[in-house]
This record gives sequence, structure tokens and C-alpha cells, in this order.
Amino acid sequence: MPSPDPVSHAPCAIHRGRDGAALLPYGMPVHWTVSHPRRLVVAVAKGEVTVADIEQYFAGVTAEGGMSYRKIFEITHTPHALTEENLRALGQRVVFYAQHGQIGPVAIVAASDESYAQAQIFADAATVRRPLKIFRELHAARQWLDAQPIPNAS
Repeated sequence: MPSPDPVSHAPCAIHRGRDGAALLPYGMPVHWTVSHPRRLVVAVAKGEVTVADIEQYFAGVTAEGGMSYRKIFEITHTPHALTEENLRALGQRVVFYAQHGQIGPVAIVAASDESYAQAQIFADAATVRRPLKIFRELHAARQWLDAQPIPNAS
């Protein structure tokens, strides 16, 4: 029986449980889910994250048609994840994506001081027309994101 709220999960190596739910493999530093009915992307980064991991996230969300969706990205558990230079380069990548289509609002959850500082460097470099806010708590981030307009279907 198809799910009433289909979602796409990434990375591509997806296995299904007995109930049909997508199970993502362990050990991947960035996990994300795209909900087309809710026009929402939820991503969590853990452990050592590389530029290639974030680029894979960007590519996966783009391939799923979710770049214009509202996004929540949790980065609290990414110690020493990326250099300032890499964070600025990823911010510039967002600028590139914005030149080729709509970019949805982003709530970044960064509870630790280090992850908050990294999120701020990224936000300063990702200067595009869309709401972006950094939060210390997931609940506050979700409340803010839920208050953002849901993008129209493409």
C-alpha cells in the first residue's frame, strides 16, 4: 500500500524495512529526507563531514526537485567539520544554485559554539534572497521554518 506522504531519502543506497520505510545506511555523514507533499527537506550531519558530503547533499536535493523547499539542517554534531575556506566555498555554491532557480528558506540548527560559528561563516557567504536563520535548538528552528511560506509547485 503506497504511503500517503511519500518521501525521498538520500544518499542513494536505500534499503527498505518490512514496513516499506526507507532505512539509510549507518556511517554516512549527511542524511536527508525530502517530503514533496510538505515541500520540506530535513538534513542531519554527524561526525566528520567533507565538502564532498555537502555537495552530495546539494546534488541529491536538486535531483529530487527540493531546492526550492523549506530546509532544516542540523549540524550540531560535526566537530571540526569544515575549514572557513570550505564553508565560504559552499556558501558560494548556494549562490550558484540560486542563479539557476529558487532556493527555499533554511533553518540551521547549531547548538554548540563551534557549529554555530561554522553556520555563521556559511550564512555570510551564502548571500541569496531567501530566509536563513541559525538556531541553538531544533524546536525553535522548526517553529520558525513552519512559519515560512511553503513554496509553490514547480
